[in-house]
This record gives sequence, C-alpha cells and structure tokens, in this order.
Amino acid sequence: MTDPGTTDADSGASSTASVRTRRRRWPRWAALGAAVLVLASAATSWSLYRKLDGNIRTDAGTAQALAPYEKERPTPVRGTQEARNILVLGSDNRGDGNGAYGHDEGSQRSDTAILLHIAADGRGATGMSIPRDLMVDIPDCRKPDGSTTAPQFAQFNWAFQRGGAACTIRTVEKLTGIRVDHHLVVDFNGFKKLVDAVDGVEVCLAEPVHDREAKLDLPAGRQTLDGEDALGYVRARHGLGNGSDTQRIERQQRFLGSLVKKVRSNGVLLNPTRAYPVLDAATSSLTADSGLDSLSELYELVRSVRDIPEDHIRFLTVPRQSYKLDINRDELVQPAAEELFTKLREDSPVTVGEGGAKKKDGEEKTAGSYRGTTADLDICANTAR
Repeated sequence: MTDPGTTDADSGASSTASVRTRRRRWPRWAALGAAVLVLASAATSWSLYRKLDGNIRTDAGTAQALAPYEKERPTPVRGTQEARNILVLGSDNRGDGNGAYGHDEGSQRSDTAILLHIAADGRGATGMSIPRDLMVDIPDCRKPDGSTTAPQFAQFNWAFQRGGAACTIRTVEKLTGIRVDHHLVVDFNGFKKLVDAVDGVEVCLAEPVHDREAKLDLPAGRQTLDGEDALGYVRARHGLGNGSDTQRIERQQRFLGSLVKKVRSNGVLLNPTRAYPVLDAATSSLTADSGLDSLSELYELVRSVRDIPEDHIRFLTVPRQSYKLDINRDELVQPAAEELFTKLREDSPVTVGEGGAKKKDGEEKTAGSYRGTTADLDICANTAR
C-alpha cells in the first residue's frame, strides 16, 4: 500500500534509485571479494615461502673458520656474470639412520664431494667428483672443540671428519687451486625425500642386484627407484660391480644426470602441486653458507642454470689411479688432473665421454676429453652396475 502523501511517480523514482544503488554496490562487493582472495592467496604464498626459506640451515661456522686463512686462499671470482664454483658435500651423521647403507663408525663423514663449476653466462655446468679415498695434503684445520689438527697426507674424506666443511674447502683449494665460492651440505636422509618427491628416479642395471648390506634387491634393466632404494644404490660399494669407489662414483654421476632430467621436466617444475614437495624436500636437506642460505639466493642459482642444455651439464671424476703404496687408495694422474683444474680455473670448456680418457698401463691419460657423462645421456647407455 502506497503512502497517501506519495505519488506513483515518487514511488517509481524511489524504486529506480534503489536498483541503481544495488548495481553500484555489486562491483564494490565483487572488488572487495577479489581483494580478499588475492590477500588470502598472498598470505598463503608468503607462508609457504617462509616455510621453505626456514627449512635451509645456515653454516656460519665455516666462514669463521676460513677467515684466518684468507690470504692463503685462491683469488675469488669478481662480478655478477663470472663463473662460480660450489662445493657440494653429501653428509651423514652415522648412527642416525644412515648406517644401514654402510659400516656405522659413529662419526660424521662426507663420502660424496662434487665441485660444481657453473660457467659464466650459463654456458654450461661441470660437476667434478673427488674420490673419498684420494690421497691428498690436508692442511692444519680447526676442530669443532677449538683444537687444531696437524697438516697430514691422508685420504680426502678425513678432512670433513676432522674439520668439517671448512677443512674440506681448504683441502679442495690446496689440491686444485680453484676458489670455492659457496658450499652446500646435503643430508642423505633429505636425499631420500627428494627422490620420493619427484616420484622416483630411473636407473638401469646390467645384472640383478641382491645386496643385504645395502638392503638392495633389484632386477636387471631399466627401472625407477624410490628414495630408500636410491640411497642404497648410490652409496653401496659391496655387492655392486667390483666394489670399487670408482664404480660407485660413476653410478652416482649417472643417477644425478637422471635426477636432473626428472626435476627439469615439465611434470615437476611447472606443476605447483608437484613443485612444492620437491622444494620442501630439497630445502629441508640443505645446510648452506650465508650466500646460499635463502630461498631467493637458491632461486637465483637455479635460474642461472635452468636454461643450460642437458648435454652441457657434465659429470666427471678427477683423473685418478690406484695409489702406488696402497691399492685401496687413489692418487691423481698428472698432467691430466692439473689440465682439468686449469680448465675450470680459466672457465674453459670441458668435454666428457665414455672413451674420453685413454688408458695406458692402468693409468688414465687425457686426450682432450675426460671420462664422464652428461645429463642428456640415456640411463641405459653404457650401463654399469
């Protein structure tokens, strides 16, 4: 019923005004809703970013331990477009779940050491493995308890056991003359999680493997390993091939090539639901120096190598042979080793291949190329156990 004092015209005008008001309010509510969604998304993204960033542990002690020896170290690389050298160490705290893959000695060791050289302008990347049993000059190093070890000639992995990453970095620099710009320590348990996060990594076996010590029971041929089997596969020595550290390193290099291909595939990095678990596993396994201990710094590192063709991502082992005084140890082959170190110091191209290093009387000889593999190589090519 219309108020007696209100005309039909007035009523119509009021109705029209109400509709116009509702129409004006709708865009406002829509904009407000969109803003709330954006803010919620941003808050979630920030929360995830902070979690990933917080996963990474910072190794401040290594920088402090290296500081007194700065004048002895090789000259650092300058400029943002220069080559970088990153020492990657695989570490376990034996007795903390990793002893299942080898003899448990109750001490921290680094059985895997790779000097990763990233060429200037992203032309290529070379991962040079240093055998754990390589006989080297280990300088005097400061131990965690504050005491100092005496210089000694010993197997390479003793450096990490006695003086941690700082002692290992100084040993690598003394051995190669190459400045280590950054270092990353990767926990083996984190490695298992990373492999599981990418839904396994493909390997290829020439023969079946039945190894109780490494807890491996694998058929021959092409197959995908989960994290547990993958860790046993890359760490085991006995029961695989001839049991040598050389063959173990070659397996690791092939596995890393296969892992690189899996992580770079569109099904992982370009899929947010799959990328997050990979990033979570990767960051959870890392201890880094202050130059690589944040998600943004690691992203810049990944961005610098993401466009490198897989055939320019190379893995090789420093030229070595059995140590003359102990066949269970290794020594460098010269001049092949120094030629390789020079190439890396000068950021010169390095070529690898199955037949790259000539052999004479059991010694590896360089022929302009080094025995190794690339990330694009099919995992079943030249299969080794």
